[in-house]
Amino acid sequence: MRVIDTIAEMQQQADQWRREGLVIGFVPTMGYLHDGHLELMRCAKTKSDRVVVSIFVNPTQFAPGEDFERYPRDLDRDMALMAPVGVDVVFVPAVGEMYPEGYQTYVEVGEISEPLCGAKRPGHFRGVTTVVAKLFHIVKPHVAVFGEKDYQQLLVIRRMVRDLAMDVEIVGHPIVREPDGLAMSSRNVYLSEEERQEALLLSKALAEVTRLVDGGERAASVLVSAAQKVLEQGARVRIDYAELRDAETLQEITTLDRPGVLALAAFVGKARLIDNTVLRP
Repeated sequence: MRVIDTIAEMQQQADQWRREGLVIGFVPTMGYLHDGHLELMRCAKTKSDRVVVSIFVNPTQFAPGEDFERYPRDLDRDMALMAPVGVDVVFVPAVGEMYPEGYQTYVEVGEISEPLCGAKRPGHFRGVTTVVAKLFHIVKPHVAVFGEKDYQQLLVIRRMVRDLAMDVEIVGHPIVREPDGLAMSSRNVYLSEEERQEALLLSKALAEVTRLVDGGERAASVLVSAAQKVLEQGARVRIDYAELRDAETLQEITTLDRPGVLALAAFVGKARLIDNTVLRP
């Protein structure tokens, strides 16, 4: 497992692989890896000859006052976790390498980035799409794998790739959960034992809404209200949003007459957690 920390060296390696006719798979991460990340890497391995994982805590996707400075970082731990997976290259650029002095170019996706996390975290998706676009130019992958836990991010990346005619296949991987149902997240490390138990209310809310849909309920207001009631059971839970949106466009819907995504975001203690489920009528 080779570690590369400069853009030039990463591009040279990617060019060499492409000349050899090898398919490059890519998994972008911010590090502090968990089994969910490792599943993305295993998925990438099944679709490519060489796998690159980037570890870069991207400052441009954090708003002032968010957790950029305290976001967990432990490269040695991450390397140990990746070793059995068979990753070929770990790309670990410094902030100054990705955003040198005078940097002023950004990639921005429109409508689909505006609701949900886009509304609650202004500028977040501009940072995400900018860094992912740049990473695609550096790593030059044929395939890139993203987790469906960040559902809106996946749709935003797909829209960027489609609109800018980027020659990379975007693969979405299902949410990886702990045995008790909690969606795996690097931010779970922020949770105390009591908060960890209340964090389970996110997946319980999704399960309750799924039960209602299976029973024939189609009114968005009823489904969203049911999710909110479950979340409100937590003394340490503060709802950021709970919304039902079209699963492809993220437009608001009032009736589940087509596939919809129930998207949740909530603060549990200091940790902001997200979760979702796709509902089909």
